[in-house]
Amino acid sequence: MKTKETIQHIVKWLKHYSDQSNTNGFVIGISGGVDSALTSTLCAMTGKQVICLNMPIHQNKAEYDRGHEHIDWLKSKYNTVSSQEVELTETFKSISVALPEETQDWLTMANTRSRLRMTTLFAFACHYKLLVAGTGNKIEDFGIGFFTKYGDGGVDISPIADLMKSEVYALAKELGVANSILIAPPTDGLFHDGRSDEDQIGASYDELEEAMKFVEHSQNNSTLSERQKTVLDIYTKMNKANQHKMIPVPVCIIPDELKQ
Repeated sequence: MKTKETIQHIVKWLKHYSDQSNTNGFVIGISGGVDSALTSTLCAMTGKQVICLNMPIHQNKAEYDRGHEHIDWLKSKYNTVSSQEVELTETFKSISVALPEETQDWLTMANTRSRLRMTTLFAFACHYKLLVAGTGNKIEDFGIGFFTKYGDGGVDISPIADLMKSEVYALAKELGVANSILIAPPTDGLFHDGRSDEDQIGASYDELEEAMKFVEHSQNNSTLSERQKTVLDIYTKMNKANQHKMIPVPVCIIPDELKQ
């Protein structure tokens, strides 16, 4: 991959989109992971306003600290970058009290965290006339649908959604993102125990990337190892189950003759 040229391409695209939409810049949630670190850096490189939000909800300390480390680094490099911390733990607790107990399974509440953060991002976006920048990569957004519908999937623009995870790392390394972020196991930050994406999915991003390329090229799975077949099964099952996240919301089209 031509990292420098790809970086320039994304930055130019971001600036053009903001200019055309008559917005002042971008707001982005910082998780302490590589995806948000790369996305926020690319946004900052446009020279437009960038607000980085740290939105802890019972947050794992290591994730919280990495997020702050990145924000401090970004602010030291770009004077158009500012940050705010919005502590959402008590708000989340209030939602938990309001919801019936039977609805509070682990997945529902993890998704509720994500949707609470989305609401916060759009509050800042509306007030400051900014775009909410998404942090999903290609595997998450178009491969296995590993994001929360109307949570971290609720964004205005997706600057890195055509990048495989390996390409995200390559660009982040090129831009000087902190090593602590580059070596940290990827996590969605929705669980206080800090469980990784691989813990939840059952496969690494490298393995999923291989599976996605395999499917795209319609290869014969007889050439795969047992582990590769297992990962391919994980990939195809998640892709099928999460299609509702990756396609437009179904609209019931009323025939013309019924409208007359």
